[in-house]
Amino acid sequence: MDSAISTAAEDAGDRADPPLDDQERPRGGGSGRRAAVWSAALLLVVPTVVVACRALDTDATTPIPQLLAFLPWLLVPAGAALLLMVLARWVPGMVWAVVVLAVTGWFVRPYDTGLADRPSGKVIAKVEVLTANVEFGNGTKDLLALIEREQPDLVFVTECAEACSRGLATEIPAADYPYRNVVEGKLAFGSAILSKYPLRKGPGIEATLAMPGSVATIAGHEVNVQLAHPMPPVPSGLDDWRRELSRMREYAAGAKDVPGIFAGDFNAGQDHAAFRRILDAGRLRSAAALGGASRTPSWPTMVSSPLGTQIDHVLISKEFSVRKARFVELADTDHRALVTQLELHEAR
Repeated sequence: MDSAISTAAEDAGDRADPPLDDQERPRGGGSGRRAAVWSAALLLVVPTVVVACRALDTDATTPIPQLLAFLPWLLVPAGAALLLMVLARWVPGMVWAVVVLAVTGWFVRPYDTGLADRPSGKVIAKVEVLTANVEFGNGTKDLLALIEREQPDLVFVTECAEACSRGLATEIPAADYPYRNVVEGKLAFGSAILSKYPLRKGPGIEATLAMPGSVATIAGHEVNVQLAHPMPPVPSGLDDWRRELSRMREYAAGAKDVPGIFAGDFNAGQDHAAFRRILDAGRLRSAAALGGASRTPSWPTMVSSPLGTQIDHVLISKEFSVRKARFVELADTDHRALVTQLELHEAR
């Protein structure tokens, strides 16, 4: 009897004991999974909102315009979120993260591919264009050396403060660049266009920072040359940024039927709706993109591709093709200069 009771008790005890795996499973596993899911969701919130704005073709409001400038960076938190979702084995979260990664990846791919078809007319001129932001004139020394070395046909300079305008006047021979449209100003306010081709001044674009415009005569053809330098999209100046980019779009739309080069520091890039509207309105193309430097960052110089943003551009009308485009490091400025080799084709 006692033996039977003992055996029954042992059987009951065996049935009550949890499996070994359950005994060895760390306590708090459920809470750890929840923490991973919440962490992943928080990582995905910002990329989701920013990429949604990109897809909806809107720059929205702060901090979206600032984050759109660095869209490739969002691949990092989205990738980390996917890893956490996998570890947590939460399938809806995995799908969410994969979608965000896929859409972000689609938008950060090189753009303007397929637009490099050469115009049908014969080449009538080869035109080398340099654009550089010298950060309050600090990068003037390297800029002067670059001009001396490259001898570009057209030079666009932004943030050309007193040291810059003085250096261009004294160190760049008038015999080399007899045609100039220089607006002097302190800090970021000054700008300059230097040309080997005859220039006549145009109205330019009204803005806080100088945006002079001219008409160049190249191989007997008139070509609009316009410098770009709108206000940056800082939170306190977002309205100015929008307004000045809108004026640039209006200029581009008004000049879409004539040859043109629109170059400088646009303080906007391919992921900003306002910049894409300039391209569309003027039927313009990015020389850097067509020259194979689509995602090369021009600012800030402290980071390399793909972590920076390309806000310095040479935009060209349909009469131009691109032979080469490259970004050049300049000392003492936070921007890389852009050198493009273009060909002007005869209209047909």
